[in-house]
Amino acid sequence: MAEIKVPELAESITEGTIAQWLKQPGETVEKGEFIVELETDKVNVEVISEEAGVVQEHLAQEGDTVEVGQVIAIVGAASGGSAAPAPEASAPAPKAEEPAAAGAGTTMEAVEKAPAVEEQSSTDRTIASPAARKLAREKGIDLAAISPVDPMGRVRVQDVEAHGSQPAAASAPAQKAEAPKAAAPSSDEESGRVIREKMSRRRQTIAKRLLEVRQSTAMLTTFNEIDMTNVMALRSRKKDKFQQDHDGTRLGFMSFFTKAVTAALKKYPYVNAELDGTDVLLKQFFDVGIAVSTEEGLVVPIVRDTDKKNFAEIEASIADLAKKARDKKLSIADMTGGSFTITNGGVFGSLMSTPILNGTQVGILGMHTIQKRPVAIGDSIEIRPMMYVALSYDHRVIDGSDSVGFLKMIKDLIENPEDLLLES
Repeated sequence: MAEIKVPELAESITEGTIAQWLKQPGETVEKGEFIVELETDKVNVEVISEEAGVVQEHLAQEGDTVEVGQVIAIVGAASGGSAAPAPEASAPAPKAEEPAAAGAGTTMEAVEKAPAVEEQSSTDRTIASPAARKLAREKGIDLAAISPVDPMGRVRVQDVEAHGSQPAAASAPAQKAEAPKAAAPSSDEESGRVIREKMSRRRQTIAKRLLEVRQSTAMLTTFNEIDMTNVMALRSRKKDKFQQDHDGTRLGFMSFFTKAVTAALKKYPYVNAELDGTDVLLKQFFDVGIAVSTEEGLVVPIVRDTDKKNFAEIEASIADLAKKARDKKLSIADMTGGSFTITNGGVFGSLMSTPILNGTQVGILGMHTIQKRPVAIGDSIEIRPMMYVALSYDHRVIDGSDSVGFLKMIKDLIENPEDLLLES
């Protein structure tokens, strides 16, 4: 018999959510075969079975939060699947009499084991998540008396809380006054006017961290605009040969901006820094995060050592990371350790925005849609393809002169893309 435990995920990740059981009780599983998919704050992780056998039991349900090291399933041999649980079910029975005989001298061991008999019998009748069982036990509620909302009959924490609050609501005047307010959303949900959708773990994490950044940094945003004429002309001339010479890798604008950002980070090192208490950590590497939109939200995989990569290597890295993000194959290593971030709202048509800093980084560049606008060229007015760019930065580390100079350098390099060759 083998226990399936939540593996070590990463230094900063201590728990996850059961996203999907890939093997159900009664199904066979081979050694090394995936049995469950966990959703963490950053990536999805598939957990393997260390032994071949039959899945005997799930100890956590889809949607439950589980901690590193927690046992979430049992895998055993096919022949021993039904015999193993028998001793556990019968063993506590004689000890059920101990509390009555012991009276006030009942040991903690007996008290803890006595509810196990009720829990086991309730399990035979009711499907419930471990968290729901624990809460019901604490509140002294019989799981069989709860009417679950889940159409499959599974009792969740919300059902236990709702059941436990009914008597209190009947006796407390203050809660009676609030009853109509609580009933209104339920009525709207039942009528279909409102659909309640639980946020995914990743979306909850994104929301939490964005709020933390806004509350813990002195964030400002400075803007500029770039004439994209020259870089678009260069790309148009070279893209076919570039793709032919580099095994189908396409030449996009992201490699130009990544190289321009890297050059600007070298000149303005405080934009490539991190604040640690009262110390500023000046990073001597250039790992640029490229924001990628997925169905579950924005993720920021890292292109490593952009100062050592050429245009083709950067484009290939971005394409590979974007594909892994959409296929939910990103690893923790793909998303940690970045020093600066680029986000491109222009792919969705955004004309201008103020991007929010990514984690502990002190700078993020926002690219936007390319739009033809009339601009003054010398003494004449011409229609040019223009892009607004934004640099959000932590003013505690970066002064206004550095932020403006950083963004101006990117503008100059993109408007004169041949100069990027000198920066490579």
